[in-house]
Amino acid sequence: MRKSRLTAVLAATACAVLVAGVSVAQADNRTAGHRAGPAVFTLIEHADTDTVVDLGPRGDSLGDTLAFANPVYDTAGHKAGSDQGSCVRTKAGTAWECSWTTTLSGGSIVVQGPFYDAADSTLAITGGTGKWRTARGQMHLHARDAKGSASAYDFTFEVER
Repeated sequence: MRKSRLTAVLAATACAVLVAGVSVAQADNRTAGHRAGPAVFTLIEHADTDTVVDLGPRGDSLGDTLAFANPVYDTAGHKAGSDQGSCVRTKAGTAWECSWTTTLSGGSIVVQGPFYDAADSTLAITGGTGKWRTARGQMHLHARDAKGSASAYDFTFEVER
């Protein structure tokens, strides 16, 4: 009788430990690796201050610098913040390599990557501050006119936090 009671107690304890372990593992998965999808939002940059500094041979050439500090707006047209950064010409007539910070309410997001003269590009989100301090992901850059020489650009952020 004692052996069967001891066996029953041990079996019940083992079941309780197993159930508790599964519950903890499920809770960890919900809070760690299985978050909701990325925060996706679009801002519109008005490229009001873009300035190219001609550093190499006269005209568009390798090494020229593009500097800017522009306002950004939400898709409803309300000012949402600003950006500032710079790009270096890496292929005349084709591409720049850029790094900039977009400052929003509650923090900023930093991106780095290519800007193409006549095509969309995708830049890496390399970090952030404030509520964006753990930001990672990507930002799609799209010129608002078909020629790529727009004075306004869509920044579509896909932010994992």
